[in-house]
Amino acid sequence: MTTKTILFTKHILNIAALVLFMTMAGNTAMAQKWLPGHFIDVKGVRTTGYIHPNPGGRGPFSDEGFIEFKDEEHSTPYYLSTSDLQSFVAGRDSFVVAHAPGNETWAKREFDFVRVVIDEPVKIYATRGAGSGGSGGGKKVQVSPGIGIGTGTYGTSYGGGVGISIGGNGGGGNNNKLSYYYGSNTATMKHLTRENFIDIMSEVMADEPEVVEQIRANHYGIGNIEKLVAYFNKVKDSHQ
Repeated sequence: MTTKTILFTKHILNIAALVLFMTMAGNTAMAQKWLPGHFIDVKGVRTTGYIHPNPGGRGPFSDEGFIEFKDEEHSTPYYLSTSDLQSFVAGRDSFVVAHAPGNETWAKREFDFVRVVIDEPVKIYATRGAGSGGSGGGKKVQVSPGIGIGTGTYGTSYGGGVGISIGGNGGGGNNNKLSYYYGSNTATMKHLTRENFIDIMSEVMADEPEVVEQIRANHYGIGNIEKLVAYFNKVKDSHQ
């Protein structure tokens, strides 16, 4: 076999490997679009199936966020808006319906879904849909599927990582910063900021003095809050 033939063969093999990789990546992306989960409707009824938290396009109502749901893996999907739901869990992440606080708007929507980052008496919420008063605008939804499905009304907010972050009209846009809120429920949400971060997070994580010590030592801030959440969950789980 000549050198030219060998080089040509290697070139063909490299192209074949690239095509295989792109096909596998495309299949993975399609698989990640639908996550196992459940929703709680406005009557409190829980339905389990598969959820696409970022369907894109226009939903049933222009001023409401929405998701896509199907009962079985190969069944016909349908839309569910915030007026249909109390909450939903997709993969490892939990979301609840919320109204933008005060005079704020979330990508021109009055109601949208916010992720429950920490489910304690004082909760931490996150969204990318924040408008005025938020730390970021943006529309993009990031999805990091998990293997576990949460339990309870809101599911579990454990697992670490950014996970799914809903806000805006889905289907693209700039991948801007998450905006974080705190409150005993979505009706009392206020912005978590650099100025109030230490006091608020110390209160939220008060049951874990070791974590509070790290917060007050300025080892964590709003820029790496997800790392703090992962650390908090790890310490909390170590007691169980």
